[in-house]
Amino acid sequence: MHTSPATPAPSWTVGDVAVHRIDEVPLPPATGPWLLPDATAEVVTAQDWLHPHFADHEGILHIDSHSFAFTMGGLRILVDTGIGNGKQRANPAWHNLQTDFLERLTTAGFPPVSVDLVILTHLHADHVGWNTQEVNGQWVPAFPNARYLTSRAEREFWDTYDVEEARKQMFRDSVIPVEQAGLLDLVDVPADGVEIVPGLRLLPTPGHTPGHVAVKLTNRGETALITGDCIHHPVQLAHPAIGACVDIDPQQSEASRRELLGSLADTDTLVLGTHFAPPTAGRVITHGDAYRLLPVP
Repeated sequence: MHTSPATPAPSWTVGDVAVHRIDEVPLPPATGPWLLPDATAEVVTAQDWLHPHFADHEGILHIDSHSFAFTMGGLRILVDTGIGNGKQRANPAWHNLQTDFLERLTTAGFPPVSVDLVILTHLHADHVGWNTQEVNGQWVPAFPNARYLTSRAEREFWDTYDVEEARKQMFRDSVIPVEQAGLLDLVDVPADGVEIVPGLRLLPTPGHTPGHVAVKLTNRGETALITGDCIHHPVQLAHPAIGACVDIDPQQSEASRRELLGSLADTDTLVLGTHFAPPTAGRVITHGDAYRLLPVP
């Protein structure tokens, strides 16, 4: 059982909006070499700004699983739902977790029954796991009063993709029960994005998956962006060509990452990394011929 100290969830303010990080679990050191194989120790240690928050002295990447919760437009919103508890997963780091994620969410002021909207940046196992929880041997929506939202391109892609058994299992326990409950909404995301509620936009960032979206918040002249898996780790700011082993379209993933980073660089936009270890948030600044993250604790 992964337990947390009884401390408030870390949060950042975007105008009047408080964005809370809801921690699930730090991922093991082996995650980095598997997920981002081109982020070698040599590459990582050459970026001394990554230490100590985002990597250790040996170049091992720090990678986390967490969600973000906030209230906008009168809606209580959760972005991505992590790995989940008791799920049968091929990845041993994700298999049969038992964490107090829902308790942390509740402590942050978002009990599951109060959540109005769950935004899924994409349909990977470590982003949809808490869509459901097991009750009397059945997987049921963990947020029974919420609408779940993902891009239409994302959901339709997986219907046509040759899905291996592990991914079929993930759909069976974490996506299909939400669909069967009538709670999943599919949204078309044009090139300039789509506004979900005032001040909240989904931005297309395809490549990691075909329908992947980033989430942009704007309130009282301030802006934040939740990356999803367009950017897994800050080392990709220094080397945007570094992609994930599970990118469906590596070239498109790199193009989306470069375009996103270019739009964020040297602006006041607060970047919230979906897998960034604490301090998790920062601003993208130009660094040499690429970028670095200036942390905002």
